[in-house]
Amino acid sequence: MPNPFALPPELEAEKYRVLKTAFGFDAFRPGQEPVIDALLSGRDVLAVMPTGAGKSLCYQAPALVMGGLAVVVSPLIALMEDQVAGLRLDGVRAEAIHSGRSREDNVASWRRVASGEARLLYLAPERLMTERMLAALGKLPVSLVAIDEAHCVSQWGHSFRSEYLLLGQARAALPKARMIALTATADQSTRDDILQKLFEGSAETYVAGFDRPNIQIAVSEKRDAMTAIERYVDARKGLSGVVYRISRKKVEETAARLQGAGVNALAYHAGMEAQARAAAQETFLAERGVVMVATVAFGMGIDKSDVRYVVHGDAPGSLEAYYQEIGRAGRDGEPAEALMLYGLEDIRTRRRFIDEQDSAPERKRVESRRLDALVGFCETTACRRQALLAYFGETNPPCGNCDVCLDPPEVIDGTQEARLLLGLVRDTGQRFGAAHIVALAVGHESETVTARGHEKLAGFGRGADRPAQDWRGIVRQLVAVHALEVETGAYGGLVMTAKGERVLAGEERVSIAKPKPRTRERRGRMVAEAAHLSGADEELLTKLKALRRELAVARAAPAYVIFADSTLIEMASARPRTMDQLARVKGVGAAKLEAFGDVFLRAIAEA
Repeated sequence: MPNPFALPPELEAEKYRVLKTAFGFDAFRPGQEPVIDALLSGRDVLAVMPTGAGKSLCYQAPALVMGGLAVVVSPLIALMEDQVAGLRLDGVRAEAIHSGRSREDNVASWRRVASGEARLLYLAPERLMTERMLAALGKLPVSLVAIDEAHCVSQWGHSFRSEYLLLGQARAALPKARMIALTATADQSTRDDILQKLFEGSAETYVAGFDRPNIQIAVSEKRDAMTAIERYVDARKGLSGVVYRISRKKVEETAARLQGAGVNALAYHAGMEAQARAAAQETFLAERGVVMVATVAFGMGIDKSDVRYVVHGDAPGSLEAYYQEIGRAGRDGEPAEALMLYGLEDIRTRRRFIDEQDSAPERKRVESRRLDALVGFCETTACRRQALLAYFGETNPPCGNCDVCLDPPEVIDGTQEARLLLGLVRDTGQRFGAAHIVALAVGHESETVTARGHEKLAGFGRGADRPAQDWRGIVRQLVAVHALEVETGAYGGLVMTAKGERVLAGEERVSIAKPKPRTRERRGRMVAEAAHLSGADEELLTKLKALRRELAVARAAPAYVIFADSTLIEMASARPRTMDQLARVKGVGAAKLEAFGDVFLRAIAEA
């Protein structure tokens, strides 16, 4: 992204000094520097950057350069604690005040903040926006307010949180502070809403590219999800992955199924005890080859670079959620995969969630449009990545790394097939789900069919030349082009739209992807060898990770805040022998060099 802000030489030098000494890097990642320079030039900023782009550094580095106190708003206690732990290991004084700590600990943290010892203070939005906290902060030299996961402020965002709505008032309460809002996923309407609510419409806006080209994306018909997940994970033994399920029950069942198949699988959902969730997360972050089976409660702020795949066992709620969740994979830049299992039952469930939520009609309409976009993505006959990125306003050529590009479907005129299905939907009173309509199309005489006399319908059995699998795919495509809709009731009945009526009347034609023969799952390009270590000694890397975990346990901190995976991989590859050589490894700042240099150099020398 272009950088219109030129800093004075002394500020430019200080920026790079902080980057090296505090964080151990010689250069910024793409997209970070323009955001940081805008803040250091006195501007407010909205930054939309993909998962893994290094958003945290975009406010942590300016906080240290600007001096004073930086207030960071974060929606999750665990995320706050991890960030504070990581900053302290970098030699940066940071504090967090939240409901998960005792009153005594919070008071002690505030005293350190008030005395000027702390450089960053992490708060939940509801705690920041109390009259007492704003008044207390107003007496301190607050130079920066950073709002993480800023999409939570927008009612059009996929994770709206009402407590974020008041954050715009922080600018008036702390007028000398710059403000930055950061998020990984925000379409244009969400960005506009964030700008208005937090900045009254005026802020520098930086939108980094959304593309993650190393992630191979695919969508597959959902039939027996549990078996499909087991086969997929079994084909990737020894690799770390995340499997998302829609409910706590499905999480527990899927984790148990994988464990029974010999997979090192863990469960994670909001219904678990906090200690059990924390233990599962720490094991996932610290060990190789662990598969986390989780609801969407898992993922925000997770920093594990070697996740090789993300599986959605159930369709996500929107393309924003999908994009954020697959962003857990391949953060090291190496090949990774994302597979979504998807069927009409998912559409019905998601529509029911929308209908039942306690929200304004306009929000429900927006959510419905987002679900329509997800269905369109799942049923597209063009490049799937193009469809995903177009949703965020980006124009890209075909990617060559999605299931559609790798195995393009043949697009044919499907009007005849559509009219058969639409006629059956009409003749059965628009009350039955896809399974029943498909059974009629292929001529399956079940008790349900004969009890209603549906075997006597004109369309019964007229599609017997195709397998039921093909007809299910055509039903989904008719839903995607809005010729059919899925009711949200108990049976998920199919209902014709105005477009469906035109197709049935011969007034409009429909194109469909020609059904393909059913084959065993194709593994794709990504194989275990793709997770190579860039020349690293794998035995040494395993030893360094074990050492990292010991140090983390001793400090009651997550392993990745000691050193990131990428830093350990570089150590195992370069095998530094001296402090100077170790200091040149990315991610080894001055504080960590002093704290851990000797012990890591000893481990490397003994390997």
